[in-house]
Amino acid sequence: MSTPLKPGECKPPDRSGAVPGARWAVFLLIAISLFNYIDRQVLAAVVPYVREAFFAHGTPHGFAGWLVGLLQPLLGAKPENAMIGLLAMAFMVTYMVLAPLFGLLRIKRWWIIGFGVVLWTIASGASGLAMTFGALLLTRCFVGVGEAAYGPVAPDIISDLYPASQRGKVLSWFYMAIPVGSALGYVLGGLVASTLGWRWAFYAVVPPGILLGLWSLFMRDPKRGNADAMKDSSAESHKASLKDYKRFLKNKSYVLCTLGGTAMTFAIGGIAFWIPDYIHEFRGVANLAQVNLTFGLILVVSGLLGTLAGGMIGDKLKARYSGSYFLVSGAAMIVAFPFFVAMLYVPFPWAWVCIAIGCFCLFFNTGPSNAILANVTHPALRASAFALNILVIHAFGDVISPLVIGAITDATGKNMNIAFLVVSVLVLVGGIIWLFGAKHLARDEQRALDQLKD
Repeated sequence: MSTPLKPGECKPPDRSGAVPGARWAVFLLIAISLFNYIDRQVLAAVVPYVREAFFAHGTPHGFAGWLVGLLQPLLGAKPENAMIGLLAMAFMVTYMVLAPLFGLLRIKRWWIIGFGVVLWTIASGASGLAMTFGALLLTRCFVGVGEAAYGPVAPDIISDLYPASQRGKVLSWFYMAIPVGSALGYVLGGLVASTLGWRWAFYAVVPPGILLGLWSLFMRDPKRGNADAMKDSSAESHKASLKDYKRFLKNKSYVLCTLGGTAMTFAIGGIAFWIPDYIHEFRGVANLAQVNLTFGLILVVSGLLGTLAGGMIGDKLKARYSGSYFLVSGAAMIVAFPFFVAMLYVPFPWAWVCIAIGCFCLFFNTGPSNAILANVTHPALRASAFALNILVIHAFGDVISPLVIGAITDATGKNMNIAFLVVSVLVLVGGIIWLFGAKHLARDEQRALDQLKD
């Protein structure tokens, strides 16, 4: 009789399926990812309160005042929306710049995750303590540092727990935390802010985040290449080099997946950050807590269904269409585009329907696009491949889009419809790029398998 597995234990895999102990690991990673996105979107839920606290009483002093003076010649006398967008930008800059560095580390991956979770949780709680805009900006930077440690490592671990034939589905389960966590961030942030004040929305996430970070320290790492039938342990000792990064850029599936993800991230990152404020301030829906609650419920249902459906359909169609992961991602983005445009002009409550359908379609690509990245790269290089992807999609995506939306809104006399319309075009662009990737996927997956035999 075999010895029972302890939580987090990973033994040599059954090559037809997952590594034993994989479910415990994925359960913990999903829970961590859930709080990851709660922490991200709490700020979006309390934007009107933050703007009131730091900009309602004239030009702020110190660093924030200097930034306002810098932006006023470009955006008008009150560039407060661009300043709020800068908070999201600060988080994403540190996240994208440091993610590749954490992806290169060859220490125990669960320790990296535990460090990241504890750091971003403490930094998120500290956001509630910030008495100046500059202090708040600094805490959002440290949230980005913590998430940079987690971002490239988590999907790398999952890829070593499940074979290629199951990764689309499993990564979809993992990434379902994006809509669910984001929705909880909007809902809990809005409810707590309306009852206890906006600062308590940041304090509330600290205890569970600390517990999850400590739990990570007791998990056991799977062997690199564990689920890919590697014959030796070369994946454990191999370190990514400049030559490896150049190899990523020659991989057409990797490049097209990253470009499509960049366009999608630009659009969804900016829209997701501003949409509660857009509905409340620009479209005149008075109750902000109710806006956050309604949007949160729509996001959790449509995002959850879209994420799981995309992964399962992508896996199911793979036997018939080798480029199915690209096809389902691209087609869903193209379908989403007209609904996001309609959202800007259809009156409420019907606009909620457009938002729901658009969100469902946008989340359809989550599992398939990440499965592409995992399947076309060598197991030893997956963390670095995910890290480079994170750097690119955020550097040219949601690092700048919240600021762009805020700046266009300020420059057009507070007309956020124009800003959203400009950004929404990138949804269509991302879908077209992904469709172009379908014909390259089978060849690049085979090339990755051939590298395992070298």
